[in-house]
Amino acid sequence: MLKPTRPALLAALIGIAAGTGGYTFWYGRGASYLTNDPAACANCHIMNAQYAGWVRGSHRAAATCNDCHTPHALAAKYATKASNGFWHSFAFTTGVFHEPIRIKPRNLAVTERRCRDCHAAMVEMIEATAGARDPRPCITCHAEVGHAR
Repeated sequence: MLKPTRPALLAALIGIAAGTGGYTFWYGRGASYLTNDPAACANCHIMNAQYAGWVRGSHRAAATCNDCHTPHALAAKYATKASNGFWHSFAFTTGVFHEPIRIKPRNLAVTERRCRDCHAAMVEMIEATAGARDPRPCITCHAEVGHAR
């Protein structure tokens, strides 16, 4: 019996990893996450309530999921999408996530920045009047703007 060589074992492992990764990407509709289509966010049933809330919400006519949940810069946008895609897939595959789902602090910071980017003039007026010493997160008063309940 022939003993497999290290290069052959390495090639087999790479092939298995690539095949498993490719199948997972196809099965999970990974290419859809490279788009700006909000329906991609509902590929996982756990996101259906958020998607439905966005459809009913006031921002539907003005913003997609990516407009609020990813940075504006192209590299940062896709880095965030890749990180979120991996961790969402991990959480939903393993079942290790809080229900109802909750936004993580890093993603909340991205969303807060995006609110402030789009509504800069309004935020400046509010903070000038209310005092910028203690700026409050937008969701303090506007929790349901992006995802109406």
